[in-house]
Amino acid sequence: MARLPIDDHYAPLYSLGQVADMLRVQQAFLRRLDEFEVVRPHRSPGGQRRYSRADITLVQYVVELSDEGMTLIAIRRVLELEQQVKELQDELEHMRALLRRHGADPAAGRRPAG
Repeated sequence: MARLPIDDHYAPLYSLGQVADMLRVQQAFLRRLDEFEVVRPHRSPGGQRRYSRADITLVQYVVELSDEGMTLIAIRRVLELEQQVKELQDELEHMRALLRRHGADPAAGRRPAG
């Protein structure tokens, strides 16, 4: 059975206006998120912003941070750092898997805390 675009978390299905209505934010706020490179939605062939469910989830998180008083520049930095942490965690897990595959115990090399 063919997958429908609606099943794809990353399919750019929603317009700027739809997302603004869903999240009860101003369209201008969503445009600023794009301008500040905080949330970069896809663009239609006509240049209109199109949001995926993943984008909408990210906008919700950004709204929470903004409501706590963070600037868009600070929010962008937080998102960059969170991405770096995720990449490092993925790399660490990959290295641990390699060690296990070669018979080493990744936990054996840890030093006791203190």
